[in-house]
Amino acid sequence: MSDRYAVIGNPIEHSKSPEIHAAFARQTGQDMLYERILGSLDDFEGDVRRFIAEGGRGMNVTVPFKERAFRLADEPSERAERAGAVNTLTFDGDRVLGDNTDGAGLVRDLGCNHRFAFAGSRILLLGAGGASRGVLFPLLEEGPAELVIANRTASKAVELAVRAGDARVSGCGLDELKGRQFDLIVNGTAAGLGGEVPAIPDDCLAAGGWTYDMMYGSEPTAFVRWGQAHGAARALDGLGMLVEQAAESFYIWRGVMPDTGPVVEMLR
Repeated sequence: MSDRYAVIGNPIEHSKSPEIHAAFARQTGQDMLYERILGSLDDFEGDVRRFIAEGGRGMNVTVPFKERAFRLADEPSERAERAGAVNTLTFDGDRVLGDNTDGAGLVRDLGCNHRFAFAGSRILLLGAGGASRGVLFPLLEEGPAELVIANRTASKAVELAVRAGDARVSGCGLDELKGRQFDLIVNGTAAGLGGEVPAIPDDCLAAGGWTYDMMYGSEPTAFVRWGQAHGAARALDGLGMLVEQAAESFYIWRGVMPDTGPVVEMLR
């Protein structure tokens, strides 16, 4: 019988994860099934436990369950601990192992696939939820000069910045960005799911700056369109990040790293 894996989220019908992992399995000769699960907002933990009881081997976790997955994990990895969020669960007997591959996926897509130069850059990270927490420390490891976390509720951004414990990091409200410019703006909010864009100043993208939306869609997301309209040198969506973080999850589960390039091309 094939090993069972799944992605759980709410909403979930838009997820490309099953196609991605099916492609990885074909490429690497792995015998596995991968499905979508619409998670219950009231009983996410029960959904996970049921999947384990049915023989599930691992799960990817997406919006809005990453922080609850962290609390569910018996053994969170160092990456998960630093993020306070989990996007990859592995089931080993009675133990639930939690990891976070989001940051690795983002950095690999921006740095390896698109050649963004992180060193010495000024980065604006929009949002202070699980998505932003997952990428904060991997971004810092790439050597930016400054990283500002901005959130609609300023206190959450400040709290995350303090937790980072790094002099390069600060937190503020969206309304405090006036007069500041950045080389890379990463949208880690879920506003894009509703076709909205965080209320940031029109002039906060530096000349030659890039924008990156951690969300993706069949059409350019609202934040990708914002980047294009405001002169971004590159206005990228999160499809590459999705494939790269999935490859990292696949490696955790199966011990083999797939080739991501052909999968991104297939999905485009």
